[in-house]
Amino acid sequence: MANIYGAPEVTVQEVAAMRQRGQEFILLDVREQMELRLANLGQEVLWIPLSDLAARREEALTDAFADKEVSIVVFCHTGVRSAQVTAWLRQLGWHHTVSMAGGIEAYALQVDPDVGRY
Repeated sequence: MANIYGAPEVTVQEVAAMRQRGQEFILLDVREQMELRLANLGQEVLWIPLSDLAARREEALTDAFADKEVSIVVFCHTGVRSAQVTAWLRQLGWHHTVSMAGGIEAYALQVDPDVGRY
């Protein structure tokens, strides 16, 4: 499945299964700081807001991105910003990057209501 940006997507159920299995991947949250208080997927999430990525580009990426073979799942509120970031990361060479379809909103509705909604 792909979105309007041509970026591949993964379902929230697939992400939940990956997390439950303990699969190694970067779970990248690109939402802004004010959104973190409203809904959260936990401590293992790497947070780099889209505003920071837009301003600093590749400089905003942490050491976790040193290996371009790392698997990355990008998410935001509903999936639009994560699709943009996924397409951008794939253009830069992180080819194992996917967007979480529906974002944290879909995760809260379909997987875990304790995540929070806004």
